[in-house]
Amino acid sequence: TVMFQQKAHIAWNQAIAPAIFKIGLTCRHGFARTKPGQFVMLRISEGLEPLLRRPFSVHKLIRKDNRIDGIEVLYKMVGKGTGLLATRKPGETLDVLGPLGSSFVLPPSARKVFIVAGGIGVAPMVFLAQHLVESGLSPSNCEVFLGGRTCEELLCTDDFAALDLPVHTTTDDGSAGDQCLVTHPVDIALVDRRPDVVFACGPLQMLDCVTGIAAAHGVICQVSIETAMACGMGACLGCAVPSRDTPGRYYHACLDGPVFDAGSIWLSGGPDSDRDSLSTGVQPLG
Repeated sequence: TVMFQQKAHIAWNQAIAPAIFKIGLTCRHGFARTKPGQFVMLRISEGLEPLLRRPFSVHKLIRKDNRIDGIEVLYKMVGKGTGLLATRKPGETLDVLGPLGSSFVLPPSARKVFIVAGGIGVAPMVFLAQHLVESGLSPSNCEVFLGGRTCEELLCTDDFAALDLPVHTTTDDGSAGDQCLVTHPVDIALVDRRPDVVFACGPLQMLDCVTGIAAAHGVICQVSIETAMACGMGACLGCAVPSRDTPGRYYHACLDGPVFDAGSIWLSGGPDSDRDSLSTGVQPLG
């Protein structure tokens, strides 16, 4: 996919839940061939604060008159950068670099898919689900598992329901869905209705657990991770992820990822097991 840097106009920037926002960006070119799992780097301010761009998964493509008119980003307000982004108004412009990175890939023989998302990790999964259905996958063969700490963190359930996808929800506090970790119903369903592939995005511990469950059942698993990316193009080497295949080798989340085959990287427990800095979802820098 060809990468573009351009000024995008803000079409909307709305709170949809506490500290959760959707921002629509109209871009003249470059996103028609964007694939699910890819991301953009946004320069949030024209000034020096914050200095670095922030990475955000593409949440949806904006369509107008049978063409791709831009992208939508789902983000959580967690720090200075996303706090500033939440104040940006429709009509203003943002500098956008993208699309960047790798994407989720449906194996040619796959007919049944599980999508697993925790919290803001749902951001790239709506685009993925739309793409799978548009590609001809039967909605009944694409099950979605959404988890959050509370009901307010269960995001985008309506988007999946609009695609007629079966959705299983869990919350830590029992305020919606089943009171358990999202990995629990995934584990049960993998035995009961074995999928051909599992796609996952969310907190590191969740991804590690999903990866283990899929591996135990011999099911292909692809995970979307995003470390603290500063450049998005492999220049700063700040988003290194340890390889499971080759000891001492590191992948770079911005170039080799953010989507990886789960068996190719160490999420935890590897040679550098104290990797609390490895975060996932859409915008780890705040």
